[in-house]
Amino acid sequence: MKKMLMALSLTGALLGGTAAWAEETVTTPTSEVTATSTSEAPATIAAAPAAEETPAAPTPTAKLDTGDTSWILISTALVLLMTIPGLALFYGGMVRKKNVLSTMMFSLSAAILVSLLWVIAGYSIAFSGTGAYFGDLSKAMLNGVAFDALSGTIPESLFVIFQMTFAIITVAILSGSVADRMKYSAFMAFIAIWVLVVYAPITHWVWAADGWLFKAGALDFAGGTVVHINSGVAGLVAAYMLGKRIGLGRESMAPHNLTLTVIGASLLWVGWFGFNGGSALGAGARASMAILVTQVAAAAAAFSWLVVERMIRGKASVLGGASGAVAGLVVITPAAGFVGVGGALVMGLIGGVVCFWGITALKRLLKADDALDAFGLHAVGGIVGAILTGVFYSDEIIKAANVALAPTFAGQLWVQVEGVLATMVYSGIATFIILKVIDLIIGLRVNSDDERMGLDLSQHGERIE
Repeated sequence: MKKMLMALSLTGALLGGTAAWAEETVTTPTSEVTATSTSEAPATIAAAPAAEETPAAPTPTAKLDTGDTSWILISTALVLLMTIPGLALFYGGMVRKKNVLSTMMFSLSAAILVSLLWVIAGYSIAFSGTGAYFGDLSKAMLNGVAFDALSGTIPESLFVIFQMTFAIITVAILSGSVADRMKYSAFMAFIAIWVLVVYAPITHWVWAADGWLFKAGALDFAGGTVVHINSGVAGLVAAYMLGKRIGLGRESMAPHNLTLTVIGASLLWVGWFGFNGGSALGAGARASMAILVTQVAAAAAAFSWLVVERMIRGKASVLGGASGAVAGLVVITPAAGFVGVGGALVMGLIGGVVCFWGITALKRLLKADDALDAFGLHAVGGIVGAILTGVFYSDEIIKAANVALAPTFAGQLWVQVEGVLATMVYSGIATFIILKVIDLIIGLRVNSDDERMGLDLSQHGERIE
């Protein structure tokens, strides 16, 4: 009852017109797999002298599980599918015809460049060392990641590429904010720095065993903070720094091909089963429940979005249905391994309404040309999901997963908020500095003639006939 009352009060705040800067804290996906339970032997035997102690039980040896490995292999492919072709099609269909190829190229380039950066240094910064804020370079170029090394019950090499796909889609998501006007060279320079300076450290905070948010007990099952809030905030900062598109408000900026967008959204929806279900890092009940609540939340958010859109605009749009589903997927991401079906249903319904507000009223209030609504969908959805995770978590699931919470309900909510705020502040400031330096050196935005021509021709020498 206490949780439900808190949920109602939070919902009222979210819908009241003020931006709820909640926090999403993340439980390290590796934690549930790498943590081993040791059985503690009695300190003394009743009939024996106090000095004689029973030897401690041996720590179980990590062993490869082929079922877990098979599931994470599939999940890795599903998460990569979310970026190429999923997000590429989702974004590509929403821009004007003259910018379709350049927009899709951002997603493709994320997969190319981030893959290299991740094995060179990104994985090491995120998951090595003992620092509270970032790792070290002890695993640079995957040094020490042996052929038969394990991360829990799966090969560490598989964990490396599974996490790589998360880094890829984070970069691809923020590209939606800069569509139609950012130089391709500037984008590549930006992500080369951003992945190592922003994404990898925040990943360490949340998902590394020594990360300060992980130790604080922040709940984020599959990347609400690391992926969605991080990318959305970075995208908003980039949108401000680039300025508005030429002709915005005077010329039509209507999507050129919603068929591509619907196909892309559908691929995102399917791929999200790997995103959330794979974050269990095993093939078991928790992965199954994560997939179930993902489906429920996506459907609930799409439904509530369409209802609100029909009430306000008179029609339920195809783009609205696709965007609503994505909103629900984002909202459930931090909670997927912690909530039951009822919690997922409520979170989805709330998320659809709040994210609709995020891409309409809030977007007008912020006065930023976030071209494809990376902030309104991903940052706002991630914030809502982070807070509500601290409200709707299932005691049964938490207990079964052996997840440590704050001593009080209010304390857990504060931990969630703390993580969100920290991610927003660090991502926002660091993104601004990186973009400012790049702007001073090579410039961020194409010139006006190139923008009017379209980035397909001006940046890549190609176009759709």
